[in-house]
Amino acid sequence: MNQVIELIKADVKKEKPAVESLGFGKHFTDYMFVMDYNDEDGWHHPRITPYAPLVLEPSAMVLHYGQAVFEGLKAYRAKDGRVLLFRPEKNVARLNMSCARLSIPQIDEDVVLDAIKQLVELEKDWIPNEEGTSLYIRPFIIATESSLGVHPAHEYKLMIILSPVGSYYGDQLKPVRIYVEDEYVRAVPGGVGFTKTAGNYAASLKAQEKAEQMGYDQVLWLDGVERKYIEEVGSMNIFFKINGEVVTPKLNGSILGGVTRDSVIQLLQYWNVPVREVRISIDEIYEAYQKGQLEEVFGTGTAAVISPVGELGWKDIIMELPNAEDPDTIAKRLYDALTGIQLGKTEDPLNWTLEIK
Repeated sequence: MNQVIELIKADVKKEKPAVESLGFGKHFTDYMFVMDYNDEDGWHHPRITPYAPLVLEPSAMVLHYGQAVFEGLKAYRAKDGRVLLFRPEKNVARLNMSCARLSIPQIDEDVVLDAIKQLVELEKDWIPNEEGTSLYIRPFIIATESSLGVHPAHEYKLMIILSPVGSYYGDQLKPVRIYVEDEYVRAVPGGVGFTKTAGNYAASLKAQEKAEQMGYDQVLWLDGVERKYIEEVGSMNIFFKINGEVVTPKLNGSILGGVTRDSVIQLLQYWNVPVREVRISIDEIYEAYQKGQLEEVFGTGTAAVISPVGELGWKDIIMELPNAEDPDTIAKRLYDALTGIQLGKTEDPLNWTLEIK
């Protein structure tokens, strides 16, 4: 049953951007979803309102102590006109997991999923049709209580905003260059690395800036204790195909459990392709490269879907993967399968899509 959500209509609608100018996260739709929390009422007053700036006290606790969590998922326009979401329940469940670690009150997952569905239904005309495009969905929660005391806030705001987007990296399957960061660290076990919280991304910016200055697209993080075990890329989980087997770092409390990561593992298992979650070091990756056994490297994430890696830079070592643009790679097969399911073009054998009606 649909949640009763108040709709406050916009007086003026925006002009929709041209597809070629979409980029990623630059344009926003006419409406957003908002819901408030306080200790007395719990989560209350769900509403869809015109997209507009927020009014916050300068003392709002999110600005000082960083209680902020978010998610990212997409709505797709199928060739037959249907509007599809891809495993949205996984994102909503992960939002609650992030809330638990950040001492933010738990949300009713059914209510939030229903809010996503109602908002996307209202804004479905914003979903672009062109190849590689979609409507990005960003649910997030911030602490809004006015206080400078260090404690979990007693007031919060949950919002969902929508953005029509193109490919995250431009040419979707163009191989990216990744720099292996061994100076800065992103997260450690026992911290908040497994959550989608704003501070994780703030902590990653210095290394990302450094990588870009060196001509790389993204950073590959090593573990924060021994600085040798592979963790994840700045905006993606990472996979390696070594001697016919696909491996990815095992979740350890400091790695984000990506929805696309999980989907890739399940697809590979469905195809009977050998895949394992392991603790793997950068030294092992280099050894496999030297032996000619490192066949593919690719990233996975909601924004990029599948992103082949053409080069790994580690210290003064360059590992080039010349077959990254080969049309017969596992990465290309996974990209075709995932986008085919997301766009309703191919069979959905694992029942991952949810139609908005």
